[in-house]
Amino acid sequence: MAHNYSKKLFFFLILFLSIIWVTNQVSALTDDEKNNVAIYQKASPSVVNVISTVITRDFFLNPTPREGSGSGSIIDSRGHILTNNHVIRDAQKLEVTLADGSKWPAKLVGTDPDNDLAVIKINAPPEKLKPLPFGDSQKLQVGQKVLAIGNPFGLGLTLTTGIISSLGRTIRSEVGTTIEDVIQTDASINPGNSGGPLLNSSGEIIGVNTAILSPTGVSVGIGFAIPVHTAKRIAAELIAKGFVSYPYLGAVLHPIIPQFAKQLGLKSDKGAMIVEVAPGGPADKAGLKGASKHAQIGNFLHPLDGDIIIQMDTLEIKDAEELIKHLRERKIGDAVNLKIIRDGKTREVKVTLQERPKDFRRKP
Repeated sequence: MAHNYSKKLFFFLILFLSIIWVTNQVSALTDDEKNNVAIYQKASPSVVNVISTVITRDFFLNPTPREGSGSGSIIDSRGHILTNNHVIRDAQKLEVTLADGSKWPAKLVGTDPDNDLAVIKINAPPEKLKPLPFGDSQKLQVGQKVLAIGNPFGLGLTLTTGIISSLGRTIRSEVGTTIEDVIQTDASINPGNSGGPLLNSSGEIIGVNTAILSPTGVSVGIGFAIPVHTAKRIAAELIAKGFVSYPYLGAVLHPIIPQFAKQLGLKSDKGAMIVEVAPGGPADKAGLKGASKHAQIGNFLHPLDGDIIIQMDTLEIKDAEELIKHLRERKIGDAVNLKIIRDGKTREVKVTLQERPKDFRRKP
């Protein structure tokens, strides 16, 4: 009986010492480290790996599957996942791996190439779907701590930390449009982490990790994330109708190159020249005209006689990109007053913006 008592005493002693050791290990962490661990444990079930399969053809025209990999965030209990458009672009097959290792076929809900965002969906049981909460990206500050979580290549979750290096950055999407108010961070965003969440210290999504600036293809501390106030709005539209509505001028624009303006005899060294108008579009209905003549300067072909837009309402237009930015801030159905130069004379034209066609990409 004494022997049994000694065994029990020894067992409780070992248990007591184990509890002390674990407590010491936890208490050895700094507050910042504890925050990192807590966020990782809380957010990791919500971050997924996305495998996209694209069918290409080899030299002999044989179909060959090619796989790409990225990350994504579960954003609701219905199985919707937010990721980058470039992660799933042209995919004939999509597969999602959850943090628990289970694999699920996914279908495309909608894409917005202009902002490099997409929503896909899986039909997994609700208990497997742990949505990440959205934060507020309009109250961010430079120097604020951020965490990037990804599930690259389905090999397991990764966590990197850093700070917000800059706000209000502008980057260019793969279809040539500019993405505004982008978050710059020094948290490492490596290949396969695209589409994953950028989190604040409360574990809320404040951005979607999208791109890096690197000469080698690996992170050098300059990463970019699309702000969540943009991603949340776009995700809602994609879920509702599969595409995003944009106001549409219906014109192909060309920047005025200041150093060529005098040489070409143009009446302005700034503004956006209309190269082409879409038949039946807003610009066409308003009587705006595209270019019919072009001049070759070295390897550069510059339009000559299209309408030059130099002002929209009270906003001076310096170049085509600035006009596109201002147009995207308007709503479908808005009427804008454009000041143009045609045949050397200034005139004003009122244009009512329409909804951009779904298959329209580069024309504003």
